[in-house]
Amino acid sequence: MGMVLSLVILVNIPFGYWRENVKKFSWQWFISVHLPVPVIMFLRIRLGTGWELATYPFIVGAYFSGQWLGAKWHRNWKKSMRVSNCLLYDIVRSRWIIIILSR
Repeated sequence: MGMVLSLVILVNIPFGYWRENVKKFSWQWFISVHLPVPVIMFLRIRLGTGWELATYPFIVGAYFSGQWLGAKWHRNWKKSMRVSNCLLYDIVRSRWIIIILSR
């Protein structure tokens, strides 16, 4: 169960990052909130978590934790650099900035 919860958090961080930079209730916001749900369902099936009612609070908590962490990451980076909608792009770009500035 711990592995599923960790994966749910990790899957949701980029979506929370994206959600923070789009207009609320727009089509992009809707996709950033709802697209991880089929991924989570797939993880539950593949990793054998099952569908017991007792697991739902943990999965939902991990889902919102990942969304919150992604949004917080976006807000923190927005203070110090120009950010985009894509977490991976911003990570790569921030590393290049560090390499260029170190010369």
